[in-house]
Amino acid sequence: MKFPKRVVVTGYGVVAPNGVGVPAYREALRAGRSGISHHEELRKLNFACQIGGKPPIDMDAVEAVIPAAELNKLNEAMVYAVLAAVEAARMSGEATDLKKGYAETPTVWDTGAVIGCGIGGMDTMFEELGPVMGEAEGQEPGMGCRPMGTDIVPKIMESSVSVAVGKFLGLGGQTTTNSSACNTGTEAIFEAFKHLQLGYADSMYAGGAEGTHYGTWSGFDAMRDVLCSKFNDAPEKGCQPMGAGACGFVPAGGAGVLRLETLERAQARGAKILVELVAAYCNSGGQRDGGTMTFPNPEGVARCIRRVLQDGEVDPARLSLINGHLTSTGADPREVASWIKALELPLERFPLIQSTKSMIGHTLGAAGALESAAVVDQIVQGYVHPSINSEAVHPQIPVGASIPHARVDRELEYVIKASFGFGDVNGCLLFKRWDGR
Repeated sequence: MKFPKRVVVTGYGVVAPNGVGVPAYREALRAGRSGISHHEELRKLNFACQIGGKPPIDMDAVEAVIPAAELNKLNEAMVYAVLAAVEAARMSGEATDLKKGYAETPTVWDTGAVIGCGIGGMDTMFEELGPVMGEAEGQEPGMGCRPMGTDIVPKIMESSVSVAVGKFLGLGGQTTTNSSACNTGTEAIFEAFKHLQLGYADSMYAGGAEGTHYGTWSGFDAMRDVLCSKFNDAPEKGCQPMGAGACGFVPAGGAGVLRLETLERAQARGAKILVELVAAYCNSGGQRDGGTMTFPNPEGVARCIRRVLQDGEVDPARLSLINGHLTSTGADPREVASWIKALELPLERFPLIQSTKSMIGHTLGAAGALESAAVVDQIVQGYVHPSINSEAVHPQIPVGASIPHARVDRELEYVIKASFGFGDVNGCLLFKRWDGR
């Protein structure tokens, strides 16, 4: 399938548990450093899983981007989204005139954003909305609730993350939020890719953001075996994608944003092109033939992978690296089996396969975006980050030799990234090293 327009990446921004900002994120990825820690609050709340990934936010650094007067108008995920988007904009050579992250700059009519979120505004609901509603209970009829301010609704809207990015960057194109469980960040990039393909914009910001409030994680903890509860005393060991000791995912939050542009737009303005997004695709397995709300239909997964390779006209043998969904659950062997089925390569020729979640945990709606940022960084910098905690490979995974346990320095050509979410939804992206052609 020949696409009418080529799409390239000219910037990316990161707010991750193991590093805020691209330089810190890169350093942590290269070193195989975990951002997972123990959280006393979760112990006091009687969570089975008491570990998680929270970005190490420096408020001085935040206020260098977001004025203090604006902060109380944003929930946690909105802050993360803005920080990542502004970093992506500045890396791309755009928005260099922003003063403290927001200014009365002209509207950029040819640029939009698709910034996804899995479960937004939980911090606002629990810490602001909940207490006020509790006070109102038992009052005389007609007395009403205590005023909560005009910012309460924007802070609990699911679309708040994209709205915040649109405000700070002055975006005049379509600015919207998607929500597709663990596939959210990857799907956002797919949607922005299509937007550029169809000519509705010349550039787009795409990615995902997720907060870290315990309210977001509580439902998963209630499912018991879904989250990791065996490593509360050794949090950095808790996330073991493809490992024999995998016992549930580790919840986390953060944001990742890519700036996508048409090749024509990037070249016309003399932007530095980082990588090309060759193809993108999403589908669903219909929750049939083994697919359920929590497990993907393996045929749907294989079809998603094959379609993105077909659209990109790329032989699987040319893949340098797979960045999988790989969550440190019982789904990992099934995912790897789907990769083997889809690629149809001899095991000895299977590409390197990694899980960024091994270091940052599962950032839910931000996962695909943060992992895509890791892919872009690895292609640009020429390395493959390790999948930590997987030295003892799961016995049902036959490609242990393809799992890097230490950094590998190597030039990468094609890297494929996939996400598979609750609801039996799948997404896949194919990135290529930019060689100037």
